[in-house]
Amino acid sequence: MDDHTYDVIVIGAGPVGENVADRVVQGGLSAAIVERDLVGGECSYWACMPTKALLRSTAALRAARHVPGSREAVTGDLDVTAVLRRRDSFSSHWKDDGQVSWLDSAGITLYRGQGRIRPVRVVEVTDEAGVATSLTARHAVVVATGSAALLPDIPGLREAEPWSSREAAAASAIPGRLAVIGGGVVASEMATAFAALGSSVTMLARDGVLPLAEPFAGERVTESLREAGVSVLLGAEAGTVKRDGDGTVHITLTTGEDVEADEVLVAIGRAPNTQNMGLGTVGLTPGDWLAVDDTLRVVGDDGAPLAGGWLYAAGDVNRRVLLTHQGKYQARAVGDVIVARAKGEAVDDSPWGRHVATADERAVPQVVFTEPEIASVGLTAAAAETAGFRIRVVDYDLGAVAGSALHADGYRGQARMVVDEDRKVIVGFTLVGPDVAELLHAATIAVVGEVPLDRLWHAVPAFPTVSEVWLRLLEAYGH
Repeated sequence: MDDHTYDVIVIGAGPVGENVADRVVQGGLSAAIVERDLVGGECSYWACMPTKALLRSTAALRAARHVPGSREAVTGDLDVTAVLRRRDSFSSHWKDDGQVSWLDSAGITLYRGQGRIRPVRVVEVTDEAGVATSLTARHAVVVATGSAALLPDIPGLREAEPWSSREAAAASAIPGRLAVIGGGVVASEMATAFAALGSSVTMLARDGVLPLAEPFAGERVTESLREAGVSVLLGAEAGTVKRDGDGTVHITLTTGEDVEADEVLVAIGRAPNTQNMGLGTVGLTPGDWLAVDDTLRVVGDDGAPLAGGWLYAAGDVNRRVLLTHQGKYQARAVGDVIVARAKGEAVDDSPWGRHVATADERAVPQVVFTEPEIASVGLTAAAAETAGFRIRVVDYDLGAVAGSALHADGYRGQARMVVDEDRKVIVGFTLVGPDVAELLHAATIAVVGEVPLDRLWHAVPAFPTVSEVWLRLLEAYGH
């Protein structure tokens, strides 16, 4: 009889679950991972990788057209077929053979099927044939099932068969007309991509474009989208949706106006993948986000870890930060703390300790791959004030930096640092402009390391690079 007992069982084999399992195995424990879909998860097949592949070709063409010499060499438009073919390659053609092979090489056992939690430290896995296998964890069970697109209760929307981010990222053809409901990161990136690929795009941005970013960032992206031909309707809200017999989608706004499209993409937020997981058997509510403590153990309504402290949650499902890189960061902390507890070693749960994910609250980096790119880390000025910091905001025209002028003719951008005046450290940093994504990590290090401005003065940026903006910001601050 097979032994189905492991030190750790992970439910969800996306990037977060894979990293949890890998860390515990590297720590000397055994691990099994449960997946009902493709190993590799949302990011590999329907999010980060395919969407950035769609956007990259557009960005490369745009960059070439902004530099004399290369501009003259560009004689045509995007080859949509080639763009989609490249996207398919980065999605591994929606096959997970390579990811499964990696699990095997890492010593992680894979069980395919729906995982359901059964007390205590038991996970029941039901495969496609309906055959159930019971797995037992000696030390911990980790929920890393991620999130799915949230579908609002707009009359007629479900019946109209809308796209979520999955269908948009995996589209085999470019619709002539695309309506996008939402104004956040996914909505903005997909509006950028599909407009460049030939769609006539209408964006219904009820709460504005990128409302959680610094205001100047959303304003720049809104301007750029409109220049690209996107109809950006700020404050617009869908009242009803209907797809007629010829496939046309009719969206009636709450103001009475009508928008017609061939497809409608809904990108207004995410919901946790916690249905049908047996959460009720441990006193939790199916379909809810999973609240966690500092070391990412799942807690009940009283804020205390569930009896025995054996259940953990990492990634989107705990709602701390819905970004793949932060989920992987959490995964490393979870894997390491499980190993420490299993071996009776000390747990370092102090701020910035090995077994906590402090950056989730203080230093989350994010890039929005629109035109222009938005790169940010830490707090916006508004968020810093709300958090009680006494701040000073320093802005600088990124286009005035010598390296920017060399990078592209007519370079437009802006940089902002938010300084905690009491400690003289940066608590927030935002860059807007072409190709600013690769500048972000320097700001992330400054925020995480709480590097004093006096010390940053000695971090000399190479000339002539766009990074010279650091010098200009410090000069503007008064150093």
